Amino acid sequence: MHWCVTTLTVTATLGVFGSAFARGLSPRQDAAPIPSSCPGVTATSPYTLSVAEGWKYTLISTDVSKPRSILFDTEGHLLVLEAGKGLTAHTLGADGCISESTTVLENPQLNHGLALSPDGKTLYVSAAPTAWSYSYDAATMTATDQTVVVRGMNPSGHSSRTLAIPPNNPNLLIVSLGSAGNIDGPTVVKETGRAIVKVFDMAETPSGGYSYNTEGWYLGYGLRNEVALVFDGNNMVWGVENSGDQLTRNTTDGSSVDVHVDNPAEELNYLGDPAVSNEQWYGYPTCWTVGDPSVIPDTSFKVGDQFVIAPNATFDDSSCAEKSVPPRLSMQAHSAPIDGKFDKDSLNLYVSLHGSWNREPATGYKVVEIAFAQLEDGSYDPVEPADSVKGYSDILWTENEESCTSSTCLRPSGITWHPDHSRMYVASDGVVGEIYILYKA
Repeated sequence: MHWCVTTLTVTATLGVFGSAFARGLSPRQDAAPIPSSCPGVTATSPYTLSVAEGWKYTLISTDVSKPRSILFDTEGHLLVLEAGKGLTAHTLGADGCISESTTVLENPQLNHGLALSPDGKTLYVSAAPTAWSYSYDAATMTATDQTVVVRGMNPSGHSSRTLAIPPNNPNLLIVSLGSAGNIDGPTVVKETGRAIVKVFDMAETPSGGYSYNTEGWYLGYGLRNEVALVFDGNNMVWGVENSGDQLTRNTTDGSSVDVHVDNPAEELNYLGDPAVSNEQWYGYPTCWTVGDPSVIPDTSFKVGDQFVIAPNATFDDSSCAEKSVPPRLSMQAHSAPIDGKFDKDSLNLYVSLHGSWNREPATGYKVVEIAFAQLEDGSYDPVEPADSVKGYSDILWTENEESCTSSTCLRPSGITWHPDHSRMYVASDGVVGEIYILYKA
């Protein structure tokens, strides 16, 4: 096993990114050197990693348990939501390694969601049925005044509740809620309250919190499990979706064909302005995105088109084209994207692919980069067309990906940028919880 590491000096880092004073960063947020290794941190995982040309990585922690969402507070502490445990805060020393860790919240119900208001004073976390807010003091890494802000979320099926706050609208809290199963039929009606993304105004939170099903407004429905929610440079929301498993396709002769190895594709969806209600239907649980058209009989599909499992006289593939919003870009089926972050200029989106559980050969277990461009009207859009077979590049991946399992490979989960944007931090919540620094050499 080998581990690629490197060292970047403070001078080089500041030369690229400018002084901390000029950017208004706190002393703890200033650029520290990127370590080549960290004292006492030894790789114990049974896999080997590779990186794309021009990239490097460093393992900085194996002392976290099932890390999911991660972010930096206003004092430069790395907050880590550890599923089944709670929330921890990690201080980076002058060498760029973790020098101290403390528990902010002890709550075994916490499983994924984590957000911090732009001023750093209000913390949000989630469990399957509930989202809470806390008053947060970054200097002391303490959270007080627990308040229920959203309640009544369906506790079965997909349990991740991603939380996100628009940088330009700190009163809004976006909450995604996935389906109750692989094919959750009732969610074709948005009022079912599942397979949707909703927005709530925290300035008007009622006593006892918002009821997820009946309050707030929509940011899309028919979204099977929109785990990653990402803001571009215009504060517009993009969602990255985990699509269905074990699908078959009915044919004209009445037989059924297994199409699941490369269908349906995972999705990158444009959800838009969170301040404006979006009641568009994105297809689930009826319309599925084509990843490999060659195995779907009786069609002339392209990648990115949408299909139904059992075409009939009432609803067929053409109905999807008329009624559903297709993804802007497709991703490999079963790769399980669960977090994403744009770079400083919103010209690249980095997505963690958690890895497949039901595909042979296995896929995912990596971090990828999706190139974006700013259009003439100022909006952001992927460079690759919607029918691209692979509109992204692998940045960090597990070698021998096709043989991976959840216990033998990197399982990228949360991604966050250092406040100076010199490096990304990537969590892995496999059998051994880990945190990596990922950066350009």
